[in-house]
Amino acid sequence: MGFAGNVEPSFILPTVVAVNDSFVNQTRASSTKGSNWSAQHSAGVMADLDFYIGEEALSRSKSSSTYNLSYPIKHGQVDNWDAMERFWQQCIYNYLRCDPEDHYFLLTESPLTAPESREYTGEILFETFNVPGLYIAVQPVLALAAGYTTSKCEMTGVVVDVGDGATHVVPVADGYVIGSSIKSIPVAGKDVTRFIQQLMRERGEHVPPEESLEVARKVKEMYCYTCSDIVKEFNKHDKEPAKFIKQWRGTKPKTGAPYSCDIGYERFLGPEVFFNPEIYSSDFTIPLPEVIDKCIQSAPIDTRRALYKNVVLSGGSTMFKDFNRRLQRDLKKIVDARFQLSDARIRGEVKAQPVEVNVVSHPIQRYAVWFGGSVLASTPDFFKVFKD
Repeated sequence: MGFAGNVEPSFILPTVVAVNDSFVNQTRASSTKGSNWSAQHSAGVMADLDFYIGEEALSRSKSSSTYNLSYPIKHGQVDNWDAMERFWQQCIYNYLRCDPEDHYFLLTESPLTAPESREYTGEILFETFNVPGLYIAVQPVLALAAGYTTSKCEMTGVVVDVGDGATHVVPVADGYVIGSSIKSIPVAGKDVTRFIQQLMRERGEHVPPEESLEVARKVKEMYCYTCSDIVKEFNKHDKEPAKFIKQWRGTKPKTGAPYSCDIGYERFLGPEVFFNPEIYSSDFTIPLPEVIDKCIQSAPIDTRRALYKNVVLSGGSTMFKDFNRRLQRDLKKIVDARFQLSDARIRGEVKAQPVEVNVVSHPIQRYAVWFGGSVLASTPDFFKVFKD
């Protein structure tokens, strides 16, 4: 979250809310027993006030058993509207420190969001916070609108948005989402974290159980990279372990005692779930390059070349070293194999033009959606939407 015109967001918080269960339980008990309205109201007010969001919520839940964590968003969709309203309340008043009645708001949504969800969002923003104007933008369009690769902003391309809870492959033609061709897969950043946690646990690393998920997340962000060939990478690690193995050092939260563990195969096996998902789960086994290819092939035929030419990465889980190179190589293999098969069928009677495949990577791709929104909200045309 932040203000329009800025290059980077002012605050980056995990979407989590910690609510004091003692006040919530007190409210329920009061309503059940039929006690006086004043006590019930006071408990309800305290329950509304005594909550935390983001990193502060996570730390509160660790230090006190009275705080219960709630994740308002699951797989890119709002799952708990009460918690979502509380999250927005803290964002506006405690972090951005602004009066919502004096500011226009731009929110983003995933491409598969239901219209009812948009209505709920508008209802909360207009009726609870009294905002003068609200614009809800589709995330992939903003990622393209950022226009960070060339001086001319390309509004036709495929956005591969890999977030923490969901991965979407969205084709956009001239600024319009091709809704019928959107693909969504159940492998995202959170799955990479859990896979790393699982690998470390199976190897018997001495990481405190309550810290294992957080350590796995930090390992993912600090040490993971994308390899070109998984078998060759195993051989490299086995031949020169000292060159590739990293040391993680931490302190046990309960006792304060130091601990350390080795970070080995998980450095490249974590990101590998996007290219060989069967190593993590048998529920979904289609690699990301194949999903992108199917997405483009289901789009209108006259847009396909332009879509292959501009595959834009967005989201924190696309930031692994060499992720874009591996994705471009594997996608190009699929496209070239189809081209050769087609060329063999027509036997040289018609000379077909090879399809150019280009996966776009850039320094700001982690916050591509936010930056696109910042650019859009800082233009004069943004305010014309509300006046017109």
